[in-house]
Amino acid sequence: MTTLAPALPQLRIGPHTVQPPVVLAPMAGITNAPFRTLCREFSGGKGLFVSEMITTRALVERNEKTMQLIHFDATETPRSIQLYGVDPVTVGKAVRMIVEEDLADHIDLNFGCPVPKVTRKGGGSALPYKRPLLRAILREAVSGAGDLPVTIKMRKGIDDDHLTFLDAGRIAVEEGVTAVALHGRTTAQHYGGTADWDAVARLKEHVPEIPVLGNGDIWCADDALRMMRETGCDGVVVGRGCLGRPWLFADLVSAMEGRSTRHAPTLREVADVMVRHATLLGEWIGDEARGVIDFRKHVAWYLKGFAVGSEMRKKLAITSSLEELASQLHELDLDQPWPDGADGPRGRTSGNNRVVLPDGWLKDPYDCAGVSADAELDTSGG
Repeated sequence: MTTLAPALPQLRIGPHTVQPPVVLAPMAGITNAPFRTLCREFSGGKGLFVSEMITTRALVERNEKTMQLIHFDATETPRSIQLYGVDPVTVGKAVRMIVEEDLADHIDLNFGCPVPKVTRKGGGSALPYKRPLLRAILREAVSGAGDLPVTIKMRKGIDDDHLTFLDAGRIAVEEGVTAVALHGRTTAQHYGGTADWDAVARLKEHVPEIPVLGNGDIWCADDALRMMRETGCDGVVVGRGCLGRPWLFADLVSAMEGRSTRHAPTLREVADVMVRHATLLGEWIGDEARGVIDFRKHVAWYLKGFAVGSEMRKKLAITSSLEELASQLHELDLDQPWPDGADGPRGRTSGNNRVVLPDGWLKDPYDCAGVSADAELDTSGG
């Protein structure tokens, strides 16, 4: 069992201490308030749990769905919002709105999303290629945030020929960003291949002034320990590793505090978490059926590795009430122990080598003439 000494350095995000230094990555359609609640319960309230991606234009326009997505449970401290935007003015307006209306305690900016509907607008992981635009957005965000800390999450670059993470890290430092998180993949890799942890180490050496968080291929707590040991990073950001595994945050806290205990729940324990997750979603949405329908996407992740027949998996994937979900789960062999090999990749794992970018995007990293406020998305959460 890999362990670190209990006395890990404290991660500071502005005035906030994140101890142990573990962060739930923003994931569209996943890291809503119910899922954050589950992860936070398992962690004992330790760590930082970031909202789904909030589009700055949708926030400024007070889009109904967006206003629901930025609602935090009373027990969430600090309240952490991730913003996506491509227009400095709109980003600035959104940040000032958050400050003036006391909507959050920490703002993270998304420069890591690789999905085509984002990159074709020049946003997400495409944006850091345009160095002046990145700087302008960060300047607006930091100046508008006042005492609220601003962090960024990014990828290595668009592809191996257009790496941006070192330049972006330096710009972040110069513009007053509090911390940077690096997913060790390019946009072209999407979620395929293996995350490049060496890039995290290089970034840490390049920007020693601020904390660097590592992201990518953390499937269990020992992966997190290994990443910190091998890269020297100041903390970890966990995304797909906690899909269907919210108890991973209990393991992360245990590992970071020097204990060897790890969760290996039986299928009965997993089923109880599944019902609680669906219940929380229904309460949050205000409609039990819609909550269960939204939960369906999680079923395969929770059941990965357990002996559950294809017919039952299909039935669970079309449930529409808590009673139906619970009764179907109770038809399973709930005494199954935690299966070997149940950890490992979940969620999107395929590479997507075609990167969709605005016309002429790669011609000149300093020419931002093709980017306008029209590129702002008007919906949040993916």
